[in-house]
Amino acid sequence: MVAGVKALTCDVFGTVVDWRGGIVRAGNSLRQGALSSIDWERLADAWRQRYQPAMARVTRGELPWLPFDALQRLMLDEALAEQGATELTESEKAELTDVWAQLDPWPDSVSGLTRLRRQLIVCTLSNGSVRQLVGLSKRAAIPWDLILSVEMFRTYKPDPRVYRGAVEFLQCPPEEVMMVAAHVYDLRAARDHGFRTAFVARPLEWGPHGEAERPEPGEFDVLATDLEDLANQLQA
Repeated sequence: MVAGVKALTCDVFGTVVDWRGGIVRAGNSLRQGALSSIDWERLADAWRQRYQPAMARVTRGELPWLPFDALQRLMLDEALAEQGATELTESEKAELTDVWAQLDPWPDSVSGLTRLRRQLIVCTLSNGSVRQLVGLSKRAAIPWDLILSVEMFRTYKPDPRVYRGAVEFLQCPPEEVMMVAAHVYDLRAARDHGFRTAFVARPLEWGPHGEAERPEPGEFDVLATDLEDLANQLQA
């Protein structure tokens, strides 16, 4: 076990839940008339690819603070316009945006987090809004001890205020907290603020033909194939 770790802060979208599969399923449910021509896989990728640039604009002060729900709606409008998909009604756009609060977890997520929670504090540290994270937890009984959202700090990862705020809530020094994520930018930022780090591979995050993230050899404290494997490595 990584010595001294008392709490895990977990990224959620992509690490614990399958955002792409959820968006594609929701989009396909809207297939009717002109909407049948929309390539929902392509649209899901275009929507998610705007994620980092949009959050960076908020962090730099180019956009006012917006909770993730509102920011995702702006990104959706841009992705739809890029594809020429102008047929969606406002209610359909709202329905699609709300999918982010109704995504399914990866098959290992609930069981792996349940094991980890036996001996560690297990919480979110997500760009998602509190509403979204509560919705995900209730939908799939994801066993969080605590929900931490960037909404509490009014900024987005990898802003230092997020990681500093997390350790303040947990009342632990950074070296007793492990960031768990499938995204290297998040882990690098957490490591720079003294966190321990665990990379969880999600080869299907961008679909069967997408390219999964891979860290540099030895870059993080733990490399896990999924959350069950992380529980094994931390002897939970």
